[in-house]
Amino acid sequence: MSLTTRAAVVESGGAPFTLSDVVLDEPGPHEAVVRMVATGLCHTDLGVASGGLPFPLPGVLGHEGAGVVEAVGPAVTGVAPGDHVVLSFTSCGECRNCHGGHPAYCATWLTLNLIGGRRADGTSTISRDGAPLGGHFFGQSSFAERALVDERSLVKVDPDVPLESVAPLGCGVQTGVGAVWNVLRPTLGSTVVVLGAGAVGLSAVMAAALTPATLIVAVDRVGERLSLARELGATHTVDAGEADLGGAIAEITGGQGADGVVETTGSVAVLRQGVDALAARGTLVVVGAPPFGTEVALDVNGLLGGKQVVGLTLGDAETQSFIPSLVRLVKAGRLPLHRLISTYPFAEIDQAVRDMGAGKAIKPVLMF
Repeated sequence: MSLTTRAAVVESGGAPFTLSDVVLDEPGPHEAVVRMVATGLCHTDLGVASGGLPFPLPGVLGHEGAGVVEAVGPAVTGVAPGDHVVLSFTSCGECRNCHGGHPAYCATWLTLNLIGGRRADGTSTISRDGAPLGGHFFGQSSFAERALVDERSLVKVDPDVPLESVAPLGCGVQTGVGAVWNVLRPTLGSTVVVLGAGAVGLSAVMAAALTPATLIVAVDRVGERLSLARELGATHTVDAGEADLGGAIAEITGGQGADGVVETTGSVAVLRQGVDALAARGTLVVVGAPPFGTEVALDVNGLLGGKQVVGLTLGDAETQSFIPSLVRLVKAGRLPLHRLISTYPFAEIDQAVRDMGAGKAIKPVLMF
């Protein structure tokens, strides 16, 4: 049967989040009801809420949820009521990339997760006063006290790990970590440069510190974040407001350039600088997402030294194995996500949004 719950609704592009009673549909065969304990706030949520992406509004966002399973549909086999879960993106499970272990590149990823607002069959998961709302965001729409979650978004995790400490794994953290581990794969002596020291960038720094990379360079304009990057494993930092990026990377690397660059800012100017700072056969991973249709100009001859520019979604992670491994690292203290997290009561979501926009909070986590 359907369930009434409290959710943060965005009424229209640019409007604030408004707490409202909504109704969750009855769980389908491959869905579960999850009581939310914590959910991270991500720049993707803010981009959709601003009207920058064609998600159907009014709607319920949220895609870094963590909670406890309360009920499951008849075909759900991976989790049971009482299980602790981290929520991540969903996928069809049937296309070539899903079968190949790359569900972040699912053939239907965009509509299932980011812009569709409905299940794959077109039905709505959330309504208010009898009218459907945009929902099924990343298969979860976790800005609510309870969420109706797609089975492929559910990842069972160790119940001894506080859920507020691992909620960001669902998107931002696995994106930064996956950029390093799944794409760059640094070898002994490698140089990794991370452009932007927000939640994704600092996650990449922490991931690089767990590899044989010799030089780990964090680049940002905020001194406090550069200091934190040092504490989390960066061997060098560059203040982009004071230094020329290309010159700074050349000096740090003895003129060789960077073997790997993770671009998290979404600025095409920064992306271009990152490509130019690559060593021969170096790779830049594009993580930051500017508005749809944004283009960047590159020096074609500069690419002929074997440089690669690779786009990335959600760390190219297979969530059922990747996220539990990250949880184990958090539990062991080897992935200190608590250094990034600021917690807020769910009712203070707009304050969390303001603090994130002002740079006061790296990774806000809403508590229920």
